[in-house]
Amino acid sequence: MKTGIQRSALIWTLTVCFFANTWGQDSTQKKWWKESVVYQIYPRSFKDSDGDGIGDLKGIISELDYIQRLGVNVVWLNPIYSSPNDDNGYDVSDYRNIMKDFGTMADFDSLIKGMHARGIKLVMDLVVNHSSDEHEWFKQSRSSRTNPYRNYYHWWNAERGKPAPRYSLFDVNHDAWRYDSLTNAYYLHYFSRKQPDLNWENPRLRQEVYDIMKFWADKGIDGFRLDAFQYVSKDTTFPQFPVGYENKFWLYYAMGPHLHDYLKEMNREVLSKYDVMSVAEGAGNSFDDAHALVDADRKELNMAYAFDGVDVAKKEGYSLLHFKEVFSRWDSAFAQNGWLSIFLSNHDQARLVSRFGNDSPAFRNPSAKMLATFIMTMRGTPYYYNGDELGMTNIGFKKIEEYRDMSMLNEYQHQKDLHADTIAFLKEKSFDSRDNGRTPFQWNKERNAGFTTGTPWIEVNPNFKTINVETEEADPNSVLIYFRKLVLLRKSEPTLVYGKYELLDKENPDVYSYTRSEKGHQILVMLNFTSHEAMARTGLDLTGKKLLIGNYATPSRSGRLRPYEAAVWEMQ
Repeated sequence: MKTGIQRSALIWTLTVCFFANTWGQDSTQKKWWKESVVYQIYPRSFKDSDGDGIGDLKGIISELDYIQRLGVNVVWLNPIYSSPNDDNGYDVSDYRNIMKDFGTMADFDSLIKGMHARGIKLVMDLVVNHSSDEHEWFKQSRSSRTNPYRNYYHWWNAERGKPAPRYSLFDVNHDAWRYDSLTNAYYLHYFSRKQPDLNWENPRLRQEVYDIMKFWADKGIDGFRLDAFQYVSKDTTFPQFPVGYENKFWLYYAMGPHLHDYLKEMNREVLSKYDVMSVAEGAGNSFDDAHALVDADRKELNMAYAFDGVDVAKKEGYSLLHFKEVFSRWDSAFAQNGWLSIFLSNHDQARLVSRFGNDSPAFRNPSAKMLATFIMTMRGTPYYYNGDELGMTNIGFKKIEEYRDMSMLNEYQHQKDLHADTIAFLKEKSFDSRDNGRTPFQWNKERNAGFTTGTPWIEVNPNFKTINVETEEADPNSVLIYFRKLVLLRKSEPTLVYGKYELLDKENPDVYSYTRSEKGHQILVMLNFTSHEAMARTGLDLTGKKLLIGNYATPSRSGRLRPYEAAVWEMQ
């Protein structure tokens, strides 16, 4: 879930964490989740099986062979629970049921059976910082001040006066306190007013969540991604924050007073009892925060995700020097303890190639391949968002009527209310809106890119006739075929998983070069992030060395890289 610029600042400058019931001792201990490649599926936009214009579980089932051919080990599925869809499923009204748009529980059972038969694990999104206001818990909670469910949420009785301000990411007015006349009280919502925050201070609420997790674990899923989990612990006295806190509100919201207690309890109650992996969105505001969550001796989390790199491309154009500094800094911080994941896009971001590469017809193919090479050769578990393996691009909506994202629509209204420049706002969002990453998956050249026989819930990118699975599977030089080769390389070279990372030619503004080394084996990666030729000054001799993979047919051994060239060499 989450929003554009604010959400980027909130989340992508933080970390994501994996945690399981087995704990690694250091960065070199072998674990299956370190060696996996995670593929994220946004179900609403992946494949529609019944012609209603909305992707569904049967649609995913029909393409399991495609997913298997990618070579990925794990699928992370965005929320599929019952929801009124204020925020595309991140407002859950029933945690033990399937959204009607997506199918039935029988469909889910078929999906997980089909994935496991193909050796693919399934991680589900679990949204427990907040629920939908249409969840039965909230309906009961707002019915009276004495209702047993009252303390499942954060209420502030109006006779006390309005509570200290809290910033809401998704509210039209960014006010996180919503007045409810039924009981003359305010409820807290960090996100949409239809997403009231759950009260984790209440042990009954926590047990409800653990029981939900057990329900899905008993059905055989392989893990959970805990959405916005770093915000669940709150100072329930709700003190006044300093003037201007909203500009860096994550510093006040994240890592509340009892977060570690909740994680340890969750592990005792659920995670230690199942062979599951869990992913928590957000892991604090510093390296100290991250290590407190992921170091082995903590027994809380076991994989950290560095988000700073994604934030580099919030606007068009970015500094490669900054990009290199961020990823090198995070790698160094976790060189001995903990574990990183590597990604540059997901459902909360615009398209990978449009943000970090070059989506023009001349350079889309090589730059998409170059970016994939980066993700698959860094230390950490790689995540890839559906459609990026094709080099899908931003659609670049121009009119507000074309958007479907609630956070975008509310922010547009907020800008209008402020009499701000909405034309400039729309131009900015044309580049970085998360709806860019949510357009339907492009399967073929047919109507609606083969996504649906009906009217798609959001417009299909018009370039689907040239960028689609059918076309790229028939082209040995396509982004898709290259991605599959990269996954195979990653899985066949332990050095790319566990090997030491060393940055080369640090001050080069055009080329990102580094080595991965383990037990006398060294791999060199050279990536040109520009649309012109650039020199990789590595100081390493490529004479007689083996090219493991590259996005040009005949790579140069001189170190002079063509536009967006990627080359991975086995040095020894």
